[in-house]
Amino acid sequence: MEKINRPMKLMYITNDPHIATYAESCGVQRIFVDMEYIGKDERQGHLDTHKAKHTPADVKRVKGVLQKAEVMVRINPIYDGTANEVEDVIKAGADVIMLPMFKTVAEIDTLVGLVNKRARICLLLETPQALARLDSILERAADLDEIHLGLNDLHLAMQLDFMFELLSGGLVEYVAGAVKAKGLIFGFGGIACIGGGAIPAELILSEHIRLGSEMVILSRTFHHNARSLDDLKNKIDLKKEIDLLQDTCIKYSQVNSSTLLQNRQLLKAAISKLKKS
Repeated sequence: MEKINRPMKLMYITNDPHIATYAESCGVQRIFVDMEYIGKDERQGHLDTHKAKHTPADVKRVKGVLQKAEVMVRINPIYDGTANEVEDVIKAGADVIMLPMFKTVAEIDTLVGLVNKRARICLLLETPQALARLDSILERAADLDEIHLGLNDLHLAMQLDFMFELLSGGLVEYVAGAVKAKGLIFGFGGIACIGGGAIPAELILSEHIRLGSEMVILSRTFHHNARSLDDLKNKIDLKKEIDLLQDTCIKYSQVNSSTLLQNRQLLKAAISKLKKS
């Protein structure tokens, strides 16, 4: 699969304008404002995952302080209030709108009609139903910009033991190939700081490069649940960690395919070992 020879687009979740500005200065290209709350607690209430409820006002505040980074807003799954939600976030300055937990092509068509080319559209593919309908979804490629594969909710819905089974089992590779064949930007999951993660972040990043992924969400290891900019600066040297991540991307983009395949075997072994522990 064709590798991507440019920096990975890094997505940083925050609704704090001060943190957003700082993250941008450290090399983050996309601030991720997360308005999704419908059904999230039922799916992930037992997990230590991001569950903050951001608002259109947060979108406006964050957009107002950024110089170069774009703002992506994850709205709620399609519901009675979607039309108002879409209008609110577009007026607030959203560059990209992410649709989570969709199951049908009809839901995509609803969003496309509401957005009406006023923002880019990123589908968060994270349900078995959407996965089964991937071919039909990709028939709408002309109206879409990106597809991000959500490993966490998808592995829960598929009753797998560990989300990275989707990566080791070949499903991510299949989706990546299908999405990129339609000319859409593809990404998946999140990434920990280099040297961290239950599965070494370096091996996850190697798969991103091998599969031609162009975007990834920075995990909690990049913010440690910081409540303020000062708190964040006390917990992590964000620029150092982002530079290290991008340097690792460049390193893997320059190696041959056999090295990336060897890393894949190491990844599969690490996932298998974690499952057994």
